[in-house]
Amino acid sequence: MKKMLVTVVTVVGAGLLTGSIVSHADGRDDDKVDARVRIGYEIAPVALDLRGKNRALVGLGSYIVNAVGGCNDCHTHPSFSPGHDPYMGEPEAINAEQYLTGGRVFGPFVSANLTPDENGHPAGLTFWEFKHVIRTGLDPDGPRDPLPPLLQVMPWPVYAKMSDQDLRAIYEYLRAIPPRADNPAPGP
Repeated sequence: MKKMLVTVVTVVGAGLLTGSIVSHADGRDDDKVDARVRIGYEIAPVALDLRGKNRALVGLGSYIVNAVGGCNDCHTHPSFSPGHDPYMGEPEAINAEQYLTGGRVFGPFVSANLTPDENGHPAGLTFWEFKHVIRTGLDPDGPRDPLPPLLQVMPWPVYAKMSDQDLRAIYEYLRAIPPRADNPAPGP
C-alpha cells in the first residue's frame, strides 16, 4: 500500500509540475517566476509556435536561453543581424534567420543546430536524450570508438547543474522556435 501511495504521489506530482511551473516547495516567490516567463516572451527573437506546448515553460525557457544561458552566442552564426551588433555600439537585433541553427566554428568543433527537426525534436533529440546530453556531456553525434566523446566547447558541466524543471523549460522553448536547416555558412 505504501509503495502504491508513493507511486500515485509521484505521478500526480509529475503531472502538476508538467502542467504548471509555480508549485514550489522551496519558498520561491511565484511573482519572480511569472516575471521571468513574461520577460522570456518579450525577448524571444523569433515567432513561437505554442500549439500543444506548456506556455509557462516556453516563456521560462526563453528567459533561460536568451537572458541567462547565452545560447545565441555559440548556436547562432552570426549572432546579430548586420548593423545590429551591440558590441559595435549598434542597436541589438538577434540574427533571427539563423537563430540557433548552429554553425559557429571552434577549431575542429562546430556548434549544433538546436532548432526542431521534422518530428519537433530540438537538435533531433527527445527530452530524455537532451537531458542526458546536458547532464553527461556525451556528444550524440560523435564517434563511439574507443570512448564516447564529450562535448568540448559546450559548457555542459555548468548546465548539468540546472534543475530538471529548467532543462524541461529550455527544451519546451526549443520545441516552440521555428525549425530551420543547418546554418549554410559556418564560421568563427
